[in-house]
Amino acid sequence: MEKQGKIRISSENMMPIIKKWLYSEKDIFLREIVANASDAITKHKKLADLGDTTAEEKYRITVTADEKAGTLTVEDNGIGMTEEEVEKYITQIAFSGAADFVEKYEKAGGDGIIGHFGLGFYSAYMVSENVEIYTKSYKEGAEGVHWASDGNSTYTIGPCEKEGRGTKVVMHIAKEETEFLHESELRRLLNKYCSFMPYEIYLDPKGDDDKPINTTEPLYLKQPKECTEEEYKTFYRDTFSDFNEPLFWIHLNMDYPFRVKGILYFPKVKKQVELERGQVKLYCNQVYIADNIKEVIPEFLMLLNGVIDCPDIPLNVSRSFLQNDRQVQKIAAHITKKVADKLTELYRNDREKYENVWPDISTFVKFGCIKDEEFYQKVKDIIIYKNISDEYRSLESYFGEEVSDEDAKAGKEPQAAYYVSDMNKQAQYIKMFKDAGLDAIVCDTYIDPHFISYIEYKNPKRVRFLRIDADVAGALKDADGREDQELIDLFSKVLEGKNVKVKTEKLKNTAVPAIVNASEFMRRMNEMNRFYQMGASPEDLTLVVNAACPAVQALKEANETLKSAGAMQIYYLALMNFRQLTAEETTDFVTGYTEMLLRSIKEGK
Repeated sequence: MEKQGKIRISSENMMPIIKKWLYSEKDIFLREIVANASDAITKHKKLADLGDTTAEEKYRITVTADEKAGTLTVEDNGIGMTEEEVEKYITQIAFSGAADFVEKYEKAGGDGIIGHFGLGFYSAYMVSENVEIYTKSYKEGAEGVHWASDGNSTYTIGPCEKEGRGTKVVMHIAKEETEFLHESELRRLLNKYCSFMPYEIYLDPKGDDDKPINTTEPLYLKQPKECTEEEYKTFYRDTFSDFNEPLFWIHLNMDYPFRVKGILYFPKVKKQVELERGQVKLYCNQVYIADNIKEVIPEFLMLLNGVIDCPDIPLNVSRSFLQNDRQVQKIAAHITKKVADKLTELYRNDREKYENVWPDISTFVKFGCIKDEEFYQKVKDIIIYKNISDEYRSLESYFGEEVSDEDAKAGKEPQAAYYVSDMNKQAQYIKMFKDAGLDAIVCDTYIDPHFISYIEYKNPKRVRFLRIDADVAGALKDADGREDQELIDLFSKVLEGKNVKVKTEKLKNTAVPAIVNASEFMRRMNEMNRFYQMGASPEDLTLVVNAACPAVQALKEANETLKSAGAMQIYYLALMNFRQLTAEETTDFVTGYTEMLLRSIKEGK
């Protein structure tokens, strides 16, 4: 006989707990109901393993939508419940009040809460006006039980006719939530939350040939040695809908001191200048939790794509949020270590492949170093850079001996490591370096300005980075370092008002009349200002006039008009090798060059 009962909590208390405190997204209700069904099957399977019952030949979960009736049904052939258990897990657990609930049941540990028919079940009321349960226990002689409530203060419970063991949850979907009755939306949610659940899930099955919507044995649960390269690529393509093959991957498979399984993929970078966010899906016992949870997945690893399943992560009662504790930190540290170990292994055992993939993974590695000290310490020896001769060298090979405190006080600076940010724009400087037998590294990615500053911070006494046009390297100069005051006076007068300093050097390359140097400090300040969308400071430029250049020395013998015109053209030629001219500078350069050319032609007649 069916009886009525009064729920021991007011509806104005119950629903805020469910809607506001526990769940951040409404569609999560489907994950909770299906996960409860999966847990019910797991419990029955465990009892069968212990010999307390007989295992089912085929466990399954069925999701059925009836748009006409306005119902969504989730049915399993799991352990089922007696009337007493329905009272205990449905009525008492969820309606004991938020404070009492947390105090009473979180003490039981994760397994005492997660997967119990109780709080997760009540997430159905986020989209339902009324919910019914039809259940039958696996126990011999058990009768079917029917439970129903509109989520307010009363419920009904009593016997019912039910064939077979298991539980059927019938949700009468609210009028404003009918999207959850559409097959396309249900398929999307099941693919999002339930794609790797351990038992087959069928959506609106239409016959024996209908296929399950999920994969019950995802690749990451297998032993790495059992997986083929093609399986890894197929899993990546199916999971992330990315038809570009990943560069390589890391298969996580650990059972002690905590359980972590998963696969992290290094995707091919689409745009070298940007930090592209990847997608790392976090699961707990094959139940999807969320993407890119920063407590478990370090921020820099979110540039990757991957799946991580960690049964030991301490979830709260809603299965939605992590509880912060030391266990989470240990898991995150382990994942970081495994990534660093894989990169180191590739660097040492297959250097050619490492160099081939470096353009795609370098942004990830550099970002990881900046964000994670432990990761930096593990990979600092395998950071490489391509030089201006198109060869890879380790970054540390550009470091010098550590400058002592005494030498630093005397003005000695750490060894300079020169770099190039644009091979085309800095072509003249590169040629001068090559001709002088000097080397420079190529730093042409979005993150490089930040990364080299970080490396200087970590190694303040061993290296300082200068762009190839920031200073005249010693090997470019002749032994005679005396300045030519006549040339300084000439160029300073011509460039008056242009905020450009003038100095002279005798360079070994006599074909170059002048070069422009820019302050490394001011350049980095401006790069930082641009990054934070702040105004840039005026350029701090120095025109280095090459006193060893015959064309420059010839200016001394020219008349005053030609001296001024020639000096200005030399300045613009040097400036063009440094950066693109402004519209005003281009006009001034063309006008001056044309006048000088015309004068030369007339004088030549």
